[in-house]
Amino acid sequence: MDNLKSNKANNKVIDVIGAGLAGSEAALQLAKRGYKVRLFEMRPVVETAVHKTAYCAELVCSNSLKSTKPDSAAGMLKQELNDLGSYVLECAYNNRVAAGGALAVDREAFAQEVTRVIDECPTIVRINAEVIGITSEGAPVVACESEQSFDPADAILVASGPLTSDRFAAFMQELTGQDQLAFYDAAAPVVMADSLDRTKVFSQSRYEGEGEGDYLNAPFDKESYEHFIEELLGADRVIKRDFETADLFQACQPIEEIARRGFDAPRFGPLKPVGLTDPATGRRPWAVVQLRAEDAHRQSFNLVGFQTNLTFPEQKRVFRMIPGLEQAEFARYGVMHRNTFINAPLLLDASLRLQSNRAKAIPVPIYIAGQFGGTEGYCEAIASGLWAALNVLAHLRGYALPALPKETAFGALLAYATNSKTVDYQPMHVNFGIMEPLVPHIRNKRQRYAAYAERGTKAMKVYCEKELQVLE
Repeated sequence: MDNLKSNKANNKVIDVIGAGLAGSEAALQLAKRGYKVRLFEMRPVVETAVHKTAYCAELVCSNSLKSTKPDSAAGMLKQELNDLGSYVLECAYNNRVAAGGALAVDREAFAQEVTRVIDECPTIVRINAEVIGITSEGAPVVACESEQSFDPADAILVASGPLTSDRFAAFMQELTGQDQLAFYDAAAPVVMADSLDRTKVFSQSRYEGEGEGDYLNAPFDKESYEHFIEELLGADRVIKRDFETADLFQACQPIEEIARRGFDAPRFGPLKPVGLTDPATGRRPWAVVQLRAEDAHRQSFNLVGFQTNLTFPEQKRVFRMIPGLEQAEFARYGVMHRNTFINAPLLLDASLRLQSNRAKAIPVPIYIAGQFGGTEGYCEAIASGLWAALNVLAHLRGYALPALPKETAFGALLAYATNSKTVDYQPMHVNFGIMEPLVPHIRNKRQRYAAYAERGTKAMKVYCEKELQVLE
């Protein structure tokens, strides 16, 4: 999309609220085209329960951006982001750590690079202040302690994320006229590499045979697995009686909640041993905990699939029962936090513009991007920020972009997330289940996925050549 990188100077100002993945991508897309961007980020003035730095695009749940395989939905999305010229995805590849077929990053290095790229952009002003509202004229209202005031913008892009501050969330609830939805999300613990027992854990990626793999694997036999599950189920949790499993986002279930579905549920889920052979026994283990490098130097490892609501002392006690982790030192314990999002099918159109009556009364268009807008996933957040930015650009130039093709991964997700007929909506990842069916149907799953990817790539290429030319 190099032909879209216009650097024509203009006097238009866009406010981007939130400097996470979506907000960072949106700000860069607009600024690289010469638009003035005020990028508001409440951290470090207002902290969250899980963020550790004041960097832009800090990852909190995992360091993995999922599969890069072209015949996967996640891989399709990455190709689309490449085709559309994503700056944040480029930063992710620049800070990649070994993770098999997945794109995982050194979190701190990645966030530092995104922040540096933003700060080097002459048309971006990064403002550390908590936005608590928007005036009827379209000007951001920041917390009084900042003692700052601003003129109305020409467009507003809200990308405040699932950890939106209470004050801004209350404002958005009023602005949308809808009850705010919420779910619980959880982050996995991280352990130090030099505290692991390398006589028990082995290096191997699934289905890649013997030799060095990108993942470390902690193998359970049947007896040790059953003892571990018993202790996991009996461990003390942070949220007790008031905790409702229905509030949990299904793709990020705490490991103890998975175990409550059935004694063997974890070993058919995140602890599945398929595709792995323990070199100590020459056999497939009964169950396996996989550990993924958290940083480029492999000094710390994330317990894959071990999002948890256990108290910190219980995490230390129970997770040290995992073979090879008996003396584990925790660089970070798992945490659980409440995520917020709007009812996207009722409130957003295909451009991600907010359609509530109160929002329409404001003379400045308001767009919503990221998980606050009802999509789930790192690359999905990047894509929504990019797509919202393109639509802001089109609006300011007096043009309405056609919807992304439903044959593309993100186009399919947008169609689902902004369809008013979608009921009981929960944040969604890209997946083949929401894509337009193939005609004729292909029975072989691998061939079918490859066909989805080929069709989506062609559709995105045509869209870029035909529809985005007007934005030059």
